[in-house]
Amino acid sequence: MMPPKHAPVSQAITGDESADPATPLGALSEFYRAFNRRDLALMRQNWQPDECVLDNPLGGIRRGWDEIEALYTRLFTGGAIVQVVFFDYTLHEGADLFIAAGRERGHFESADSARNPVRIELALRTSRVYRKAEGRWRQIHHHGSIEDPSLLARYQLAVMGD
Repeated sequence: MMPPKHAPVSQAITGDESADPATPLGALSEFYRAFNRRDLALMRQNWQPDECVLDNPLGGIRRGWDEIEALYTRLFTGGAIVQVVFFDYTLHEGADLFIAAGRERGHFESADSARNPVRIELALRTSRVYRKAEGRWRQIHHHGSIEDPSLLARYQLAVMGD
């Protein structure tokens, strides 16, 4: 059996890297910076507004920036804090498209009750697709999934409610 062409990268992308968004690692770092800092303007900059699709445990399938933005607005302005990093990933790059496939780990914390705080450790499978546009990479597709059904149910209930 031949070894995989692309060995997974274990060094996590946290969003704290200082990398140019004109590079694949910079575009990924920009996404995680926007997500972990709850920065909707930076998040908007990372996505290609007229050609994007998101499919994840919280939002289902969202098409176009307006639908995706509504999900991030709800997440960023709600009482929950979600922090994630990207690791164990491979990059597959072409001339004007790249795919990042790996895992996210992190946590969800509710901020609505000091007497009964909720903390959930997260483990997701994640892929992101970026297209080169106007001299930089812009995200056109994201898919995330949680393998453990009980973790998925707890996370959805905690973030989205009944």
